[in-house]
This record gives sequence, structure tokens and C-alpha cells, in this order.
Amino acid sequence: MVTKQTGSSGNQTSRTRAIEAYDSARRKAAGGIEDSPLLALAGGLAAGAVLAALIPASRKERELLGPVADRIKDRASDAVEAAKDAGQARLDELGLTRDKGTDALRSIVEGAGDAFKASAEAAVASIRGTEN
Repeated sequence: MVTKQTGSSGNQTSRTRAIEAYDSARRKAAGGIEDSPLLALAGGLAAGAVLAALIPASRKERELLGPVADRIKDRASDAVEAAKDAGQARLDELGLTRDKGTDALRSIVEGAGDAFKASAEAAVASIRGTEN
């Protein structure tokens, strides 16, 4: 990538890093859209909702769209509740509870700690030229 010199090397380095970060994010986003288009769509809708919430509505927009917005909010709330209930029902079918999830996570953390300890001991033994 060719960059234009605009000032001190510190500014140029920051500019170059920003451009590279932008390019990297753009490539990842493009790959993400190809890999999971529905997730990309949901992300786009969420971003649009955030932007819409940040831009204040005019009096005329509130007057004209108020009833429609209220219906959309009600339906969205219903959809969220239905999704939550369906997800919880599926977790219940699988026997996955909050307590079981906590126990599984604790087991993973403890197992990772034990594996790290065993690896460290093996590395030290290897350095010392002895076997454990």
C-alpha cells in the first residue's frame, strides 16, 4: 500500500495503522457476510436500529409513524419473547440448565489449569534434563 507523507513519522505510522485496520476489518466483514449471511443481516438490522434510535424523529414523523412504530415495537417484543421461550425450551429438552452450565465451565477452567500445570512441569523437567 502506498501512503502519502503528511507529517511526522508518528502521525504517518498512526495513519498507516488506521488504514490497515480498516482494510482488515473490511476483508473480515466481507468474509463474514459470505460465511453467514443471516448473521450479517441481523447485524445490519441491529446497526440500523441503533442509528434510528440516535437520530431524533421530527414532530411530523412521530405524528405519521407513531401508530406504526407502536405496532412494530409490540410485535418485536412478542418475537423476542417467543425466541427466548423457544430457546429455553430447547435447552430444557437437552437437559442444559444454568447449574449444569456453571459446573461445565468450572470443570473446563480446572482442567485447563491442570493441563497448564502439567505442561509447565514437563517443560521444566525437559530443561533440567529429567523426566517427570
